[in-house]
Amino acid sequence: MGDPTLKAQVHEQMTAALRAGEKVRLGALRMLASSITNREKEVMRELSDDEVRDVAGKEVKRRTESIEAFESAGRTELAEKERAEREVLQPFAPEQLSDAAVDALIDEAMSATGATSMQEMGKVMGAVMASAKGKVDGSVVQQKVRERLAG
Repeated sequence: MGDPTLKAQVHEQMTAALRAGEKVRLGALRMLASSITNREKEVMRELSDDEVRDVAGKEVKRRTESIEAFESAGRTELAEKERAEREVLQPFAPEQLSDAAVDALIDEAMSATGATSMQEMGKVMGAVMASAKGKVDGSVVQQKVRERLAG
């Protein structure tokens, strides 16, 4: 048998974190395992590694949004906890594209759609997000596309 599935790796790491008494790590992994289970109940089958990565990506994004919210509210201790959890979940999430790769996708989408104005932002965003498949934060893409179309 080859490498264990991503889901099995999550459970192995949960066991290790439990034995080591790493509360934050264990909590983050348990939350991920729970999200995976919930998603499996929705689709009524076991998730593929790519689908597990998507679930983890959503969890990482949720942490990132929480960090921003806590920091703007001056709750640094809560932001730190979210940051630590995000660190634990990151390896399970899809690899994020570099700025250069995102710029290349935007160039490609703009020439494919022929977009030149802000009214066509949706077309460009749709094309970029479809080809990036969860490997890029939509808000980053939106900002870059807006700058291109406005400039």
